[in-house]
Amino acid sequence: MFKLSVKDLAIDLGTANTLIYEKGAGLVLNEPSIVAVKIDGSHKIPVAFGNEAKSMLGRTPDNVQVIRPVRTGVIADFEVAAMMLSHFLEKVINSRFAMIKPRVVVGVPSGITEVEKRAIRDSIDGKVRSVKLIDEALASAIGCNLPITTATANIIVDIGGGTTDIAVISLSDIICSISIRQGGDAMDEVIINYLKKAHHLLIGETTAENIKKNIGSAHSDYDNQSMEVRGRSLISGAPAQVTVMGQEIREALFEVLNTIVTGICQALEKTPPELAGDIISNGIYLTGGGSLLNGFDKLLEETIGLQINPASDALTSVVDGAGKCVDSQELFKAVCNS
Repeated sequence: MFKLSVKDLAIDLGTANTLIYEKGAGLVLNEPSIVAVKIDGSHKIPVAFGNEAKSMLGRTPDNVQVIRPVRTGVIADFEVAAMMLSHFLEKVINSRFAMIKPRVVVGVPSGITEVEKRAIRDSIDGKVRSVKLIDEALASAIGCNLPITTATANIIVDIGGGTTDIAVISLSDIICSISIRQGGDAMDEVIINYLKKAHHLLIGETTAENIKKNIGSAHSDYDNQSMEVRGRSLISGAPAQVTVMGQEIREALFEVLNTIVTGICQALEKTPPELAGDIISNGIYLTGGGSLLNGFDKLLEETIGLQINPASDALTSVVDGAGKCVDSQELFKAVCNS
């Protein structure tokens, strides 16, 4: 009748999505990091989580807010983040019948502070037995099956919703890293701002994300694509529709993409010369949802001049890598922080 033991978990607490891996079962949860709350004075009462909350974006009454508690890879709203993680963990653990709490490995951006790390631990505390942290870049490398325990250097670029982590890895450690507080969300934001300025059209986050996925690109090969975009006219205030070309979106995304390319170049410049030869041989490994932007791999090849290796499953590489640490005690000891 009772669930006497709970298997250990790995969590990718991402700006866009939260993913949970259970030891022996694989990926058991993948939902948007979004919570809908009803505002009652100074209290926030949860209404919906994950996919259900995302469907409410831009469609709620004044007393209901749709909140993304994780911004640029770190917790921006501690109260709502704790609600969300508690809900997701309950779905996985079914804690009413669990007598033993699980141990948890959480992927975190390499550039976060000790205060931000403590906020992540505190938001999960109480539901689990212990919390260990792992750099997302390291977790991504493990998830991409890179030989991180050898003396061979590999560079990985993980473009998430809120952050881009770039790291050179060798002997189970990060030799040098760059963390940029920009990713897929920044791309959505510049698309929203571009439509306002160029077409006087106001659109929401969901529409901007759809534009990015459909005609957004980093290379001129995709310039001739087009899409009908609906929103509200900033001139008349009425609903309006415009045709947007791929070239417009590529040019709008230039600043964000250039920031990421510059970060990669900085990481390569910081790489010890003894390891540079390995990177020339192995190329750059690309992962994270933002890396799926059309033509981004081709832009990097032409700009940096190295082979680009896109991940086979870019959206789950962090949680896959953290999950392998949960499965392997040896790997867990080698790469997980206290």
